[in-house]
Amino acid sequence: MEEFHKVRRLPPYVFEQVNRLKASARSRGADIIDLGMGNPDLPTPKAIVDKLCEVVRDPRTHRYSSSRGIPGLRRAQANYYARRFGVKLNPDTQVVATLGSKEGFANMAQAITAPGDVILCPNPTYPIHAFGFIMSGGVIRSLQVEPDDGFIPALERGVRHSIPKPLALILNYPSNPTALVASLDFYKDVVAFAKKNDIIILSDLAYSEIYFDGNPPPSVLQVPGAIDVCVEFTSMSKTFSMPGWRMGFAVGNERLISALTRVKSYLDYGAFTPIQVAAAHALNGDGADIAEVRDIYHKRRDVMVDAFGRAGWTIPAPAASMFAWAPIPEPFRHLGSLEFSKLLIEHADVAVAPGVGFGEHGDDFVRVALVENEHRIRQAARNIKRFLSTSAKQPNNVVPLSAHR
Repeated sequence: MEEFHKVRRLPPYVFEQVNRLKASARSRGADIIDLGMGNPDLPTPKAIVDKLCEVVRDPRTHRYSSSRGIPGLRRAQANYYARRFGVKLNPDTQVVATLGSKEGFANMAQAITAPGDVILCPNPTYPIHAFGFIMSGGVIRSLQVEPDDGFIPALERGVRHSIPKPLALILNYPSNPTALVASLDFYKDVVAFAKKNDIIILSDLAYSEIYFDGNPPPSVLQVPGAIDVCVEFTSMSKTFSMPGWRMGFAVGNERLISALTRVKSYLDYGAFTPIQVAAAHALNGDGADIAEVRDIYHKRRDVMVDAFGRAGWTIPAPAASMFAWAPIPEPFRHLGSLEFSKLLIEHADVAVAPGVGFGEHGDDFVRVALVENEHRIRQAARNIKRFLSTSAKQPNNVVPLSAHR
């Protein structure tokens, strides 16, 4: 039977191949240290859980909720932006709650994309940034991911060589997967370019609170006038260790927020009300929970960089996010990121995310997630050291076991 049109537009999900190998190895009794999926292992702070339990006992909260978010939650998010970024938002017209930032991006794509619309998107990038628009009929034009002096010239080329003119530009800093961070000066240049060329900016700021070395990442909405062309997406998944709660936000330009809100009104009734109340409680807190989560990831980053380096795999220390963007060791680089990831599972009992899953320009890298404790990270380094010492001299002779099946 022929595949459906939208399904045909999607390539095979690279990460599923790694997931199958992990499951197979575990079924054979292997202790896989999973640094692949960015799935936070830290528990949600007790005060947030307690608030959920308190509210859920009220049967009135068991009814359908509000698709765009209850008023108290939207106010809490607006107040967070005011405290953290100095950005004033109208909670009634410039804030909408989403079922995680991933859902927000996908539904925004549905709301604004006509067939054939061109979207400027960094490569490598988090898959939904590109495929949300591809599923909505858009066309992706890839850009470099580095927020440096080459970015604006790349944008200029993207506009010059695109027919029709690009509709939107995707930004994601701190970046998933590369962990790169943008400066406020960078955002000023990009906003000026977007206004000049009538391009929408969609910014993914999911890792705004997971930063190290004392430099909080800025919001693009801090740029004067950015709200005229921009919507920004945030998530509580990493900031408060709430990934399974599925709570995020889109904030910014009223016209774009209105379009997203209208699409969502046809698709969902919003998150369970007790979850929304608990999320508002978290956002209205004193920030201690956020600081604790940040400190844990900071320590894990330092342990990973040190232990992997001593194991023979030099990895640049990320300035932010819960990921490291790790160049494949030279003897194995010719294999590509998917085959190297398979080798690590089968010969080192360590899972990472192949860079090619984030775009073809990521194929010389793998993404390492800081989602295991420090002891497990050190154990992963020992396993990798053993693998590298026995196989780096003859990498062509090391073949994934899956190749024999």
